[in-house]
Amino acid sequence: MAYRETEHTLARKADTRQKLLKAARRLVQQGGFAAASAASVAKESGVAAGTIYRHFPNKSELVAEVFRYATEREVAEVATAAAGQSAANDKLSAAIEVFAHRALLGRQLAYALIAEPVDPRVEQERLRYRYAYAEIFEDVIELGIRQQIFVEQDSHISAAAVVGLLAESLVGPISPVNEQKLTSNKKEHLIESLIALVLRAVGFHNH
Repeated sequence: MAYRETEHTLARKADTRQKLLKAARRLVQQGGFAAASAASVAKESGVAAGTIYRHFPNKSELVAEVFRYATEREVAEVATAAAGQSAANDKLSAAIEVFAHRALLGRQLAYALIAEPVDPRVEQERLRYRYAYAEIFEDVIELGIRQQIFVEQDSHISAAAVVGLLAESLVGPISPVNEQKLTSNKKEHLIESLIALVLRAVGFHNH
């Protein structure tokens, strides 16, 4: 008779997996993906080192899953910000503000998600992460065209460009090698500048 896992066993495995992912995310927040070794994750989560390999076959899979786990939350925050407005320019502004604010607040995690050198398996997840943001911006740009407050354009290309613009503009300020402390005023100025730049890029105009 083949062994079948009970609901209790499955639930316990899911709980352990969640515990491992949360522990790994904390380590990435502190020291990037380089800090999320199997031994470190095991120690942080309070489980035996061998337990990790029952959930993730290797470090690449562990880090890729942590990347997904961390980015889903970030993308959801930006989507929620965009959904809370009616005019496309306000949606775009709110989404950019949340994206940039969260990146500047959690610099190490943001750098890990946007620019830290990673293996090809994780790079695949990074591309999905950029596509997820691009889809949010594409919907907003299409709305702006329908509302006749953004110029006619290829929203797919524009959305990808917006994601690239945000990533490149923030990678310097969030880089671990950047020791310059950003004051609240400088952060506010950076975010306002990004919003203004993107609104110009999509051809925003008031009626």
